[in-house]
Amino acid sequence: MEANKTINSIDEYIVQFPIEVQEILQKIRSVIKESAPEAVEKISYQMPTFYLHGNLVHFAANKNHIGFYPTPSGIATFEQELSEYKSSKGAVQFPKNKPIPYGIISEIVKFRVAENKKKAEAKNKKIK
Repeated sequence: MEANKTINSIDEYIVQFPIEVQEILQKIRSVIKESAPEAVEKISYQMPTFYLHGNLVHFAANKNHIGFYPTPSGIATFEQELSEYKSSKGAVQFPKNKPIPYGIISEIVKFRVAENKKKAEAKNKKIK
């Protein structure tokens, strides 16, 4: 990725990588779309992002892994399922040389959708 190039869409982001990485990124994108059909695609922090009542998840290609960023709650809730992967407070790394756990990604996205909807509902009740 060019250091100073501004990315404006997920398509622009994906096309800059080798074809085998593009395929992984497109599959992650489609899994997220299926799991969060109401979410809107955007670029945030120069990464593909899905937004629904706030940021839902981000993902990004790195040299040796695909980064998936479902917020700290997404990581903590699925700690057991993600235990074989390197992770931090709000991120997990899926090595490119191993199968990507698309099923886990789907479950985390569905969790994040429910979480964001619940937060939005609570916020709307406070406003009324």
